[in-house]
Amino acid sequence: MQIKDKVFIVTGGASGLGEGTARMLAAEGGKVVIADMQVDKGEAVARDIGGAFVKCDVSSEADGQAVVTKASSLGKLMGLVNCAGIAPAEKTVGKGGAHKLDVYTRTIMVNLVGTFNMIRLAADAMCKNEPEPTGERGVLVSTASVAAYDGQIGQAAYAASKGGVVGMTLPIARDLSRNGIRNMTIAPGIFGTPMLMGMPQEVQDALAAMVPFPSRLGKPEDYAKLVKHIIENDMLNGEVIRLDGAIRMAPK
Repeated sequence: MQIKDKVFIVTGGASGLGEGTARMLAAEGGKVVIADMQVDKGEAVARDIGGAFVKCDVSSEADGQAVVTKASSLGKLMGLVNCAGIAPAEKTVGKGGAHKLDVYTRTIMVNLVGTFNMIRLAADAMCKNEPEPTGERGVLVSTASVAAYDGQIGQAAYAASKGGVVGMTLPIARDLSRNGIRNMTIAPGIFGTPMLMGMPQEVQDALAAMVPFPSRLGKPEDYAKLVKHIIENDMLNGEVIRLDGAIRMAPK
């Protein structure tokens, strides 16, 4: 699949991994719709790359449909990259008592239900596409985390949500195979997202030192390079790729 002149949705595209992906797709000639709750940042990135912005809570059917409708109006919607997510930290039982159920529920709703919501809506639109010479009608890329496998203390909600994304990767790929739509997931390790970059430098250095090789924080550009390869390599389907420098997370 060629990126040039195709339309792509990037959720969470206002910052971090999503912004890096949106910028890569635009640089490759794609038309990008950024879906994010951060209006000012999202609109600024969209202006900068010549794309469009739609305010979106990915767990909302109406918001998700508005994004897909906007993308479909711009041309042939061929890609969705799910980068929207939240990462609360709370122990199952902590000093303040039991884990707040609303925090757990919200994490599942955004990270897992939101990912599936955008997949199902985008895939429904892609099914109507004329196939590419490869037979493809679209490609879906979601973001899990190494926490899906190596969840740390305080990550029960986050790890569960990302484990769900991992678990649905293959069945969704199988569901959509008859429609010529591929489904992939990336599981990043420790990346220099805005949340992490706000930590003290010594904390960042300690985290980077945990990565066997290369011993550094991942960059949005690293993630975007893998997204580009997934889009262009039509044999990649139904799989989760760890992008982590061989790290395996300790309990804390």
